[in-house]
Amino acid sequence: MDSQTQQPQQEQAQVQQQVQVFIVEDDPMVSTICKNFIEKVNPYTVVGISGDETDALDKIRTLKPQLVLLDLHLNKGSGMNLLKTMRKENLNVDVLLMTASKDSATVCEAFRYGAVDYLIKPFDFDRLRQGLRSFLKFVDLTLENKDIEQDEIDQFQFTSESSSTGSLSSLPKGVHYMTLNQLNEYLEAQENALSCQQISHALSLSKITTWRYLEYLVERGKVEVSLEYGMIGRPTKLYRAVR
Repeated sequence: MDSQTQQPQQEQAQVQQQVQVFIVEDDPMVSTICKNFIEKVNPYTVVGISGDETDALDKIRTLKPQLVLLDLHLNKGSGMNLLKTMRKENLNVDVLLMTASKDSATVCEAFRYGAVDYLIKPFDFDRLRQGLRSFLKFVDLTLENKDIEQDEIDQFQFTSESSSTGSLSSLPKGVHYMTLNQLNEYLEAQENALSCQQISHALSLSKITTWRYLEYLVERGKVEVSLEYGMIGRPTKLYRAVR
C-alpha cells in the first residue's frame, strides 16, 4: 500500500463521520477547484456552494454544515457581514477564511468573530490541506464526551505542524503568530533586502516591534542580515528572507 493510499485512511480514522463543508465563493472556477480538492481529503464532503451572501446564509441555516470556507469579497454582499450574522444567530458552524484580504485589521476582525483559520489567496493547497487536517483534530477532540485537559489544548493548533515560523504554542512571550506570519510572508515576496524602517513602514508596525520580530526570524534561520555602509554613522542592517 503506497503512502497516498495510507494517508486518506489515517485521516478517516481520526473522525468516523462525514465533515460537511459549505463553500462561499463567487468565482465558479475557484469554488469548483476547492470542492474537488476538499473531497479528496477524507472524511470531508461539500454539501453546497454559493457566491451570494443572502443565499449562502439561507443555505447554511438549512444544511447546517460543520465548516464554512468563506471568501470575504463577494459580488453580492460581504463575507465579513455573513460571518458576523452567523455569530449573531449563534449558528453552530466553524469558519475558515480564504481571501485576498491581508491587512491586519481584517485578519484580526475575522479571528475576533471566530474564524478557525485564515488562508490568503493565492494559497498553496498544501496549506489548505493542513487547515483541514487541523480542523479534523479539533473535531476528533471535541467529539469525545469528556473534559479536555490543558495539555490537549496546548497541543492543538490550526497552523501547519511544520510551520516555517513556529507553532502557536512554541512562540515566545510577546511574539504573536499573525504578526509573525504577516512579516514573514512580506519578506518572502521581496526581491531586495530591506531595512527595519522600510519594513515597519510597509506593514504599519512600530520600528521596535518590527525589529523584535526580525531578530526572532534571524535566530530561527528564516531571515538573513547584511550591512549597508554609508558615508557616516553606523551601518544599516538589511533583512531578507532565506531562500
